[in-house]
Amino acid sequence: MPVKNQHDTEKLIAKYQPQLKFFIRNKVANREDAEDILQDVFYQLVKTVNTAMNPIEEVSAWLYRVARNTIINHATKKREEEMPVYRNDDGDTEMLEDFSEVLFNDDTSPSPETEYMRSLVWTELEHALAELPPEQREIYELTEMDGIPVKEIAQTTGVPVNTLLSRKHYAMLHLRKRIKELYYEIIYA
Repeated sequence: MPVKNQHDTEKLIAKYQPQLKFFIRNKVANREDAEDILQDVFYQLVKTVNTAMNPIEEVSAWLYRVARNTIINHATKKREEEMPVYRNDDGDTEMLEDFSEVLFNDDTSPSPETEYMRSLVWTELEHALAELPPEQREIYELTEMDGIPVKEIAQTTGVPVNTLLSRKHYAMLHLRKRIKELYYEIIYA
């Protein structure tokens, strides 16, 4: 049955949703991810019906093909998120190592310069955190300062893991930029 209009699309969603949900749920470990993928599949269906010149002839085959491709794309994206890449092309790694050494070195009697540097970096970090939108600041503080896993935060708040990871990513970019500015002020001032 070719899909031609919005009414046909609604009927197809109602008909195929349970089957596709079961299919996707068996391929994806996380329930939220499975829901996101199912939603993406139906979004593609609606988008294709509304924009395609030719109607979809084999709807079932088309839906399962889109579901498989979306699962693969989702798994690839998730692997990329889990494997952060730190580049040394602009000195970020060196800078972070230098600041980590200053902030977290357990000297029993740190020099006045080291104490001043620590207070300067912590103050700058606090200012940078205050500049963040509340959602980004919260996820950064919960994961980095309190050590709470993202999945646990997602379960508690009901916010999808990918949304939380995105918020944390933007927070990290902002904080890294601010700390980098401080680093260059200290090194080159």
